Amino acid sequence: MRGKKSNRMYLLFVLPMLILFFAFNTFPLLRGFVYSLTNSKGFGSYDWVGLRNYIDLFGDSRVGNSYLFTFKFAITATIIVNVLSMVMALLLNARIRAKGFFRGLFFLPNILGGLVIGYVFNFIFTFILPSIGSSVGSSFLGTSLLSREGTAWLAIVVCASWQAIAFNTIIYISGLQTIPEEVYEAAAIDGTTPWQKFWKISFPLIAPFFTINMVLCMKNFLMVFDQIVSMTNGGPNQSTESISILIYKAGLAGNQFGYQSANSVIYFIVIVAISVFQMKFLNKREVQL
Repeated sequence: MRGKKSNRMYLLFVLPMLILFFAFNTFPLLRGFVYSLTNSKGFGSYDWVGLRNYIDLFGDSRVGNSYLFTFKFAITATIIVNVLSMVMALLLNARIRAKGFFRGLFFLPNILGGLVIGYVFNFIFTFILPSIGSSVGSSFLGTSLLSREGTAWLAIVVCASWQAIAFNTIIYISGLQTIPEEVYEAAAIDGTTPWQKFWKISFPLIAPFFTINMVLCMKNFLMVFDQIVSMTNGGPNQSTESISILIYKAGLAGNQFGYQSANSVIYFIVIVAISVFQMKFLNKREVQL
C-alpha cells in the first residue's frame, strides 16, 4: 500500500510537468515537422509538397551562407569565451581581496538581456568607436564596424562573447573550487611551475566543467539571435544573417513558413548532432586526462 501511494504521489508531481513539456516543446516540434512538408505561408490554406522543401534547401545559396556565417561565428566565439573565461576563473579563484565583490561584478553581464546589451554595443560601435578612431586618425575605427561586411561579424562576436564570459567563468570557478588544496601543496613541494600547475593539475581535474562549457557555448552561439537583431538585423547585405535570423525573417515576414520549417528541422538535427559529437569527443578526452 505504501509503495502504491508513493507511486501515485510521484505521478502527481511528474505528470503536470510532462504535460507542459509536451504542450510547449514536443507538440510544437511535431507541428513544425508537419508544416515542413507543406507550402504553408503561415496563414490560410496550404498544400502538401512532401520532401521538396528539404531538397530545395540544399540548393539555396542564402541558406548556405547563413550556415557558414553561423558556424564561423559559433566556433570563433566559443574559443574566445572559453579561453578568457578560464583566465578570469583562475584570477578570481586566487587569493585576492574582495573576491566575492569581483565575482558578482563580472557576473553582471549575464543578468542583462541580449537585446539590451546588443543595443548598447550598437551605440558603441556606431558612434563612440568611430569618434575615437577619427580623433586618433585610425581609418579602421573611423567608420562603424557594423557598416562593413567584413567586420560586422567581429563586432557581434565581441558583444556575444562579453556577455557569455560571465556564466562560463562561474562554472570554471565552481570546478576549481572542487580541487583539494592539498593537491596544490604537494605540487608546490615538487617544484612545479605555474603553467605545469594549470596544465597537469587544474585543467585535468576540471575537464568535466570544460566539457559543459564547450557544449553549452557552441549550442547557444549556434542559436544566436538577440545580438544580431539589435546590432545588424542580418546586414549589411545579409553578411551577418544567422540561421535563426533567416528562419525568423523569411519564415514569418517572407511567407516561407513551410520552407523555413524544414530549415528549422535540419537546424535542430545539426545542433543535436554537434552536441552529441562534442560530448563523446570531450568525454574521451576526460578519460585520457
